[in-house]
Amino acid sequence: MNEPDLKDPRYLYQTEGFEKQDQPTPALQANMQPIPDCGEKSYQGNHKLENRRVLITGGDSGIGRAAAIAFAREGADVAIQFFPGEEQDADEVARIVKEAGRKALILPCDLRDEQAPEELIAKTIAEFGGIDTLILNAAQQISQPSLEHLTSKQVHDTFQINILAMFAIAKAALPHLSAGSSIVTTTSIQAFNPSDHLMDYAATKAAIANFTVNLAKQVAAKGIRVNGVAPGPIWTPLQLDKGQPKEALPKFGQDTLLKRAGQPVELAPVYVFLASNDASYVTAQIYGVTGGEAINL
Repeated sequence: MNEPDLKDPRYLYQTEGFEKQDQPTPALQANMQPIPDCGEKSYQGNHKLENRRVLITGGDSGIGRAAAIAFAREGADVAIQFFPGEEQDADEVARIVKEAGRKALILPCDLRDEQAPEELIAKTIAEFGGIDTLILNAAQQISQPSLEHLTSKQVHDTFQINILAMFAIAKAALPHLSAGSSIVTTTSIQAFNPSDHLMDYAATKAAIANFTVNLAKQVAAKGIRVNGVAPGPIWTPLQLDKGQPKEALPKFGQDTLLKRAGQPVELAPVYVFLASNDASYVTAQIYGVTGGEAINL
């Protein structure tokens, strides 16, 4: 008799914390120790997203990279927005997308630029002949010990990158989306259980959760679905670019029910599901991938 393929989730990936480390802005996945697992070797596609035309913001590393790899192996063409300076990571993702037999478009741009959202949509449509799937994932996360240390510029930049650009990109894309299209946002456990050293970041993630549900209500009549993913502590470059106090990394993710941080590849199937026709009756939902921490709207 064949045995079931059971894998203990506590030990699938690195179980210990991480070494104290940081990087100058922008942090690169290629320079992390250990390098996050984004499914480069493990993710296998099942034709869930054949011929989709996808834009992923923050698609060069971490969760966005895992989504880009998975989407390509599911049959999608993928446009990858990234912050200038992260070309090394973006070029590597583009290579993997092309190895899957799909088109890759790399789009360096700063989401603080008010022209960026329109340009991202226009360039994606020009390259792929249209757009039907948005993964709104890019984010800035900078830890500050107290409100007194939080500058107005940091707050403005965090809101611009994390949520204001999301409004603008969705607005620019909507006229080009047809019934069956999908938008997936990335919110966070921080929206539901904020850390005091991530005050501005957590506030934007709460706004994203609200935006997701609200937009879903607006576009359901057009046959467009909108959902969000709320990651918990995931090992990505965001954590090393001032995203966590360096001294916190040895215990990063250790307080979850599964006693470890997550890897980006563990979120990829959720993004695929929410973008695919399999999720035809799923909209206005937030899916938690948190290692067990509860999310509540």
